Amino acid sequence: MNGLKAHPIHQGYLLGLDLGGTRFKALALTQEGKIIARETVPSDGSTWQTVVKSCVSGLTSRLGKPLAMGVSAPGLVAADQRSISQMPGRLPGLEGLDWTQFLQANNIVTVLNDGQAALLGEVWMGAAKGATDVFLLTLGTGVGGAILSGGRLLRGHLGRAGHLGHITVNAGGLPDIVNTPGSLEDAVGNHSILTRSQGRYSTTHALVADVARGEANAIEIWNLTIRDLAAGIVSLVNVLDPGLVLIGGGIAEAGDALFVPLALALDRMEWRPSGYRVRLAHAQLGDWAGAHGAAWQAWQALQALPSPAHPSTP
Repeated sequence: MNGLKAHPIHQGYLLGLDLGGTRFKALALTQEGKIIARETVPSDGSTWQTVVKSCVSGLTSRLGKPLAMGVSAPGLVAADQRSISQMPGRLPGLEGLDWTQFLQANNIVTVLNDGQAALLGEVWMGAAKGATDVFLLTLGTGVGGAILSGGRLLRGHLGRAGHLGHITVNAGGLPDIVNTPGSLEDAVGNHSILTRSQGRYSTTHALVADVARGEANAIEIWNLTIRDLAAGIVSLVNVLDPGLVLIGGGIAEAGDALFVPLALALDRMEWRPSGYRVRLAHAQLGDWAGAHGAAWQAWQALQALPSPAHPSTP
């Protein structure tokens, strides 16, 4: 897999579905990545299955059956990539749901963890296009991620690979939601900003706004956040040796307020053999990265099927 490049072998469109805690997104694309249609629908823990079925039914009634369909969802993906095996506490009914049966699809519906799907989307049509060694950090309520190494998505033994927010940046810190002490997620994620700011800020956006105004306390908190983020990044760089580090998620929308001091911190911390500097970039596809990646993965699964089932178009 050379930077996830592939060549279309069928007529038709691809459908990428992205299931979140509050929104469901559906994206129809050509095999070249051109967007045909996209929809965003509010959903919640009690209605998400109805919302998904209604949205997909509406799209397919207009566009016809998709050539291939993939799903991006939170949680650990089952070994056969047809369902989410573990996602406790959110989206009841998601664990163990066979998406191929649920959507009555003609072909197997492939399922990806949402962070992994976002990275594949960025490598196919975004800021990491053509990359073979790259990891993604998504900075939002928590810190997610995914890893592409040697052109292959790292999944790991149980599907845990890519949970980059759960590395330690402070060994003396409190355990996070998966019991990691002093995790990157707790040091950077929006969920902890009220605690980290001693109750002064309820969102990272508000913190960054005060940084721009030169407020001293805000600058101190933000500098600590940047320091911990840089420490996490250089630790991952030393383990994974990427050519590119992608930063996405809502906090990345801070733009230069994030990327300029982060680059300076990496200048101080990064091991650079022969002067080589790992490239840092802002993810491009935003909220639609997961849907892109789900569609791309579904396309790859289709092309891997035996040719008699899906003959090439002359």
